[in-house]
Order: sequence, then structure tokens, then C-alpha cells
Amino acid sequence: MILYIAEKPSLGRAIALALPGTGQKGDGFISFANGDCVSWCIGHLLEQAQPDAYDPIYQKWQLEHLPITPEVWKLTAKPKTKKQLSVLKKLIKQADQLVNAGDPDREGQLLVDEVISYCGVKGNKLNQVTRLLVNDLNPSAIKKSLSVMRNNKEFIGLSTSALARSRADWLYGLNMTRAYTIQGQRGGYQGVLSVGRVQTPILGLVARRDREIENFVTKPFYEVMATVICDNGESFQAKWQPSEACAAYQDEEGRVIYRRLADNVASRTIGQPAKVEKFNASSKQSAVPLPYNLSSLQIDAAKRFGLSAKVVLDVCQGLYEKYQLITYPRSDCRYLPLGHLKQANSVVKAVNSNANQLATAIANADLSLKSRAWNDSKVDAHHAIIPTTKSGVGAKLSATELNIYLLISTQYLIQFYPAYRYQEQHVELNIAGGLFTATAKKTTDMGWKTLLNKNSEQNQTLPKLKVGDILQCSDSQVIEKETSPPKSFTDATLLGAMTGIARFVTDKAIKKVLKDTDGLGTEATRASIIELLFKRQFLVRQGKDIKATATGFALIDALPTEATTPDMTALWEANLNKISEKQLSYQQFMTPLLSNLEQLISEAKELDPTRFAGLKSSAKPKFRRKKRAVKKT
Repeated sequence: MILYIAEKPSLGRAIALALPGTGQKGDGFISFANGDCVSWCIGHLLEQAQPDAYDPIYQKWQLEHLPITPEVWKLTAKPKTKKQLSVLKKLIKQADQLVNAGDPDREGQLLVDEVISYCGVKGNKLNQVTRLLVNDLNPSAIKKSLSVMRNNKEFIGLSTSALARSRADWLYGLNMTRAYTIQGQRGGYQGVLSVGRVQTPILGLVARRDREIENFVTKPFYEVMATVICDNGESFQAKWQPSEACAAYQDEEGRVIYRRLADNVASRTIGQPAKVEKFNASSKQSAVPLPYNLSSLQIDAAKRFGLSAKVVLDVCQGLYEKYQLITYPRSDCRYLPLGHLKQANSVVKAVNSNANQLATAIANADLSLKSRAWNDSKVDAHHAIIPTTKSGVGAKLSATELNIYLLISTQYLIQFYPAYRYQEQHVELNIAGGLFTATAKKTTDMGWKTLLNKNSEQNQTLPKLKVGDILQCSDSQVIEKETSPPKSFTDATLLGAMTGIARFVTDKAIKKVLKDTDGLGTEATRASIIELLFKRQFLVRQGKDIKATATGFALIDALPTEATTPDMTALWEANLNKISEKQLSYQQFMTPLLSNLEQLISEAKELDPTRFAGLKSSAKPKFRRKKRAVKKT
């Protein structure tokens, strides 16, 4: 008997439809005449045990108990899904061959692996477990995946990485949350002051941005623009580029902040010769943008439709599970396997059937083109989010579902359009000893930009110039501008910050490490983390802007800097990726984490709780939990 263990019922049912024969529905499984069976988890059936499972004394939250660090870890069955766990236990015992059909990411790998381990599978049976990677719920795609299953041991790095993340989050989040919630309660705050290795740095980003805006003082700065005339009467404008000698008169951004200097440059250059020192004209192109992963889709959907990350993820899950219109949505990959290129014609026909709004885009697509997205070396467990070959479903979609489907489909169709091409001209002039520059850009082929309605490209050209030409500066004017404060975070820019977190990392060594593993949180967790911050009343929406609340500010101010900046957790993500790739061991990750946790809890115990006085909350902390059956792992 072969037992296929899917991550969720919808995937289990899809696998059953792809298997030969007709399945017979049972209670929590689907069986076949040959004895094979498909069953499923319902997300994680198991969770890390609560502290009181290790010692009843931990039922009461007390500072003297912290940090709580289990020596032998325990898992407990989730109460709502105990019945399905019992079903799997029985089926796993009966099965001769097990197939891990979790979602193609590290969490999907772990949640099935941990059930197999929990049920006591060992020896040869464990060694022969295979891995089914499903990115597309259509039967034809699943049949193809069934024909290329791999040994589950190949993915032990993914599972170990997810396990390390789960335990590290438990250690850090539980201990820090208890410590600061207790101190908050002593100061009169009645809510939960939750601390997490991802959620708190995100809160820190927002709080610091809010303070930058609040404390921002507008300051003037000055630019000098010269009007330059050629012999044939043509003219253009060139901008003064201050030399190193002007550094004392500039701000940290290189802007001139002394009006007298700008006035002097303008007066000295009016009516003076302008000699062409450099001139070049080059043809350039902008490559086709890659298909979406979840974060890039969420960012674009936030910009275009004002949708939150959670709404986009929920819609994508429906398009994937209910309608089978898109491939696996929680992907962090933006590339596609070469083999998938053979399905392009079928995918495009399906898109045409589901979304006639894209009829023109489809008609102008050239399916013989192959963009940089098709790259096997960039694809592992899952690939970019693209439309499937499922057709005739478009009319059933809501307006929001259709908008997301159109975004995904358009990004796929772009792969069959040529590059955007343009000519760029650049000139450098010497006017009275000062450097002035001008750049112009002219579109020569709109390429893929026609598909995104980006027809408003500004075309500018410079006169025909050559090095040594002597032109005339007919006028020089000082342009006064004002510095502007940074903008508040929105759903799009906060997600952008999470995926490009290296920009906010201060430690140069960590910034270098993050070059290839840039990101805070995972594709699957970012939306839920942002929503948790709203639920905890640490963040609030003001129109499209996301702002920190008084409670959010109080928590950030109380925590040590390393807990509120992305450096530590970004390094965690980099190391978790190393575990996935078998470049770092579980113990090498956990040992320094435990040592650092001791120090953080020590600092929390010294905190003055009066800093939380006056804060209000509608949520009261839960200091006790009922015991549950647990198992050591």
C-alpha cells in the first residue's frame, strides 16, 4: 500500500484525481482498489508544546522562570485536528510506502515529516519515503509530478531548517513575550506585549520611520541649471555638478545648502563658453521583468489595487485551490523550468478563455521568444507563480480575484515580448571651470512596456554634439528646492522593505551576507506577521499609511536595539537558508542563539516597568494554559 500524505485536503483530492482508477472517499482519506490511499494533514497537525508541558510551574508567568529552554523538545497534537492525526497514524502503520506530498517549501516539508516521525516510522520504511512536489493542482500537471518523484532524504535540509526556525521562534518569542508582558503588567498595561524575531523588527522599521517624519525639519537646497545654445540655435539645459571642493557647503546627500555658492556659480557662468568634454550616445535595453513570486505580487497588488498582503494571499489560495487557475502561490522563486516552456501554448489559450481583457496582449505575444525566466538552475522545489492550463473559469471570479489573475497572467505573457529598447545620450560640459551634465533618453522600441500600458515614456534628445565643440551658456538660474520627509510605510512599501531588508541593516558584515538571502520573514509568513501587529494594536492604518501606535512605540523604546532592528533576524534567515542547503548544522545555529537569549532576558529583568504606565489595551494576557498530551521529539 502506498500512502500519499498531502499538506491539506484540497491537495489530497487533487492528487487522488490524478491517480489511476476511481477513488473511494473515506473519513479523512481516499482509497483505491489496488490498496493505495491518499490522506492529508490540515496544515500543521502538531505544534511545539507549551512550557507547562515541561514543568507545571511554568503555568504562571514569572520572570524568575526565564529563559525557559527545553533540553528534550516535545510536540503536542492540535486539538482541532486530533481526529485527522489519528487517521494518519492508522494509515501510516498499514502503509508499505510513504509519499511526502507537503507543499513545495520548507514548512510543507516539515509538517509531513514531523507527522511521519511522530508516528514512529523508522529504518527501511523511513529511508524509502519519497517526495512529491506539486506546483499545479491540475491533474495533468500532478501526473507529471508523480512520474518524477524524488527520495525524501534529499530534502532533509529543508525540514531541518523549518525545525530550527520553529524551535528558535518558540525560544525567542515565548521568553521575550513573557518577559515584556510581565513587565508591562507591573507598569499597568493589561495587554500582551508580544515580541518576535520578525514582527518586532518590522514594528521597529515603522516606528523609526514615524519618528523621522515627526522630527523632520525642512531645509532648502539649491541647484544651478544652465541653458546652453548650439551654433544652429538648438538649446538644452544642463545641471551643475558640485566638485569635491564644495563638500563643506553640501548636506549628507550631496545637495548644496548655501545659496551664496549657487548664486556665485550662476553669475560666473552666464554668457560663458560651454566646452563639450564628453559625449556619448548608446543603445540600451531593459530586460523583461520576471514572473511573480508571492512578495512581488503582493507589492504590485498593493500599488495597483490597495490590497493588503493578507488579502492577496487569501485570493491566491482560492485561485490555486478552488479554481486551479494558478500554480502554487507561496513561492519565493521568480524563475521557471525549461520543461514548462512546452506548455506555453496551452497556458496562453487558457488565459484567453478566462480573461478576454488580455486578448490583444495574447495576439501580440511571440511564443517563440524565451526570456531569462526559463532557467532550471534557478528552480528547486517550486517555481514562479503563473497561470495554469485550466480554462473556462473566468466568469466565476469576483472582481478582486479577476484583478489578481490578470496581474499574474500579464506577468506571464510579458515573457513572450521583446525587451524595451531606448537610446541614451549623455554630455559633460565645462562652463567657467564648472562641470555641467545633461542626459536624454529616447525610446526606440516599447517592447514589453506596451503590455503594461507604459506608453507615457518621456522622449528627450540632445543636439548632435562631439567632443571639443564650443557652445554658449546663454543663461544660468538658481533653482531653490526643499528637502522632504520620508514617506510613511504603506502595504506595498512595507512588504518591499521586508523583501529588501539589507537596505535597513546597519552592520556591514551582515549586509554582505544578505546579498543573496535578502529578506525578513518568508513568502508564506509576511502577510500574517503584518496582520498580527495590527491585532496586537502595535500598528494602525491611517488611510493607506501604516503607523505605529503609542503601545508600539513604548515596546520599541523598552527593547534593546538588536531586538528592534532587522540585523539579527536577517542573519537568522541567512543561516536558515544555509541549513536548507546543508551548509550549516542545526546545532551551529542554535548554540549562539541560546547564549544571546540569556543576555536579552537578563536585560528585560532590569527594565523599569513604569515606562508602560498609562497605555491602554482591550486584550488581556492569558497567563495559564490547560495541559495537553505531548510527545518528545
